Amino acid sequence: MKKSLLALAIMSTTSAYADEGMWMPQQLPQIAKQLKAAGLKLDPNSLTRLTEFPAGAIVSLGGCSASFVSPQGLVVTNHHCVYNSVAQASTPERDLLANGFVARSLGEELPAAPGTRVFVTKEVLNVTDKIITPEVAKLSGKARSDAIEKNQKTLVAACEADPGHRCTVPAFYGSLEFYQIKQLEIRDVRLVHVPPAGVGKFGGDTDNWMWPRHTGDYGFYRAYVSKDGKAADFSKDNVPYVPNHVLKLAKEGVKEGDFVMAMGYPGRTNRHRLPSEVQFTFDWFYPAFVKASADNLAIIDRETKGNKDVTLKYAGQVASINNYYKNRQGMIDSYATSDFLQRKTAEHEQLKKWINADTKRKAEFADDIDKVEHLIAERDAGVKRNFNYNYAEPRLLMGARTLYRLANENQKPDADRKSGYQVRDLSRLKANMAAMERTFDPKVDKALAMHHMKGYLAQPAAEQKQAFNTALGLRAGMSDAELSAALDKLYSGTKLTNAADRNAWLDKKPADFQGSDDAFIKAAVALYDADLKAEAEEEELAGKLQQAYGSYMKAKIAYMKSKGQAVYPDANSTLRVTYGNVAGRDHGADGSTWTAFTTVKGVLAKHTGTGEFDAPKAQLDAIKAKDFGKYVDPKLKTVPVNFLATLDITGGNSGSAALNAKGELVGLAFDGTLDSIISDWDFNKANTRDIQVDLRYMLWNMKHVDKADNLLKEMGAE
Repeated sequence: MKKSLLALAIMSTTSAYADEGMWMPQQLPQIAKQLKAAGLKLDPNSLTRLTEFPAGAIVSLGGCSASFVSPQGLVVTNHHCVYNSVAQASTPERDLLANGFVARSLGEELPAAPGTRVFVTKEVLNVTDKIITPEVAKLSGKARSDAIEKNQKTLVAACEADPGHRCTVPAFYGSLEFYQIKQLEIRDVRLVHVPPAGVGKFGGDTDNWMWPRHTGDYGFYRAYVSKDGKAADFSKDNVPYVPNHVLKLAKEGVKEGDFVMAMGYPGRTNRHRLPSEVQFTFDWFYPAFVKASADNLAIIDRETKGNKDVTLKYAGQVASINNYYKNRQGMIDSYATSDFLQRKTAEHEQLKKWINADTKRKAEFADDIDKVEHLIAERDAGVKRNFNYNYAEPRLLMGARTLYRLANENQKPDADRKSGYQVRDLSRLKANMAAMERTFDPKVDKALAMHHMKGYLAQPAAEQKQAFNTALGLRAGMSDAELSAALDKLYSGTKLTNAADRNAWLDKKPADFQGSDDAFIKAAVALYDADLKAEAEEEELAGKLQQAYGSYMKAKIAYMKSKGQAVYPDANSTLRVTYGNVAGRDHGADGSTWTAFTTVKGVLAKHTGTGEFDAPKAQLDAIKAKDFGKYVDPKLKTVPVNFLATLDITGGNSGSAALNAKGELVGLAFDGTLDSIISDWDFNKANTRDIQVDLRYMLWNMKHVDKADNLLKEMGAE
């Protein structure tokens, strides 16, 4: 195979910032000097072996990162990553969110939320030549998208012939490269331990993205498999999974200046975006998102007030909305006071100047650079036009559309079905339907839909979707009373609010849907043809954009290489390594200095006894009594809670293991600081800090407050 673009992108790294980059493990030997200079004691080559220590202990939860910390399949991650499972297991009579939970034995462990998974990576292969074949390279538009999807499905099917595994073929560098990733998909996951909300969510939304921080953001799952070691659905006969590798707990805590690295699955970054994408995102999309999030939070608060059961149902959604709401607003604020767009524009102009300075480069890249700008503008116009429409869709309609699409796709051979509707996807679809039982309420859903439908119906008629209006009985100019009546008719005319009825539709034929008088099922059937047409149009645009964007990235890699600079791919939910050091920073906004650590003294200082700052009495008593045991930091003279480091992380890194120079666990990454989260788009070496919960705080709380001695012994912490 010819040398990959990945190899070309990292051949020269002398100009890379020491702490910048969410590096693919296979890139690490290329930055070995930087890693060693920062303090790494392990051989950088050992970090590339994904099925060996330490990478073999790192797992994905499909949205968060986690790690094995015992030979009995014990998994540690963030409190907010297990939050939905805790919320769904809670009842007004047994509020595990408020009070926490410790399973003293395997038999006391609780099933995690439906659909919870632990993904253990087994193999990673470069399959670019099998995806972008010579035939595919000649195609454009939807034909190209379809051909790429077909090749991906072929590889996935062959990979998943090994039962119990989940395989994906994600794209890198603007779809210039593709890697096949094979993971064991552990489906029986159980909740083991989570501290009370007064620890795990201490500071709540007030402290979210802020420093100083005093949050014990940790929790534990356990992975279970069948007795023969295979992935299996939940069963009382299943046994704990025995991982090949587990992380060792550091005997000594970190101190300021120490090397640290995080291994995890960051979701998405946007550092290779064009200036027009930056401008659209920060001038229109993020402000619209923030407003919609604020509206949704207010509606959910209003509609759940006074009803503890419904409040618990929406607790996970509220936590998620709040997190992204504050994140996006923080990015908007940072952008407003920066020269990011000007710098991005200047860099893009320099790239075009470099391309046009050479006849060969101009012939290869110039047309695609112009084309990608036009295609991005077309895509962004669609995003703007459909924004209210996408928010307005009732959740039951979304479910009905999915069910009807599944029924139609089931009529085809599995290889010909749309991705997302193959046999491999059925367990996920079933889990989504089951999850509604503890995450949905018709009254709340109707209120959310009505609010956004009013915004949608206020748009010009040309921007509305006639098929959608007809199917739901909507029209421009409806009064609030008329719109409410139309929605009441839909909700009163459905049985999809019932779990058994929802599940029954998973096995129905298209004719069953077409003969149904269920209001939301009828709407889904009526919308089907329009949905397929819209999907085809989106895929035509996506295919053209993918091809042009790939050419843009190829040009950028070549340009950066000519300057001796590294180009790591944007994050895409695949395993990455980021490294740096424990470090505080000067906070320019108010002239203060942020120390690298917070301690339990801050918990006492912040505790109010109500709301977001309500630490458990047992913890407060232990702090006041200085009952710290062996978890005292020798310099701080008390127990550290959180620490700052110069790690380059983003969403999806939540729960990532923070490792010391020897690869031992010293904490869990869980957040960033508000003024540096724009690093998803624009990395700032001086400002960027991420926040970890210190392992010593976790272990102290488990030992001296929650009395989770069985788990401490299991992890070798006793």
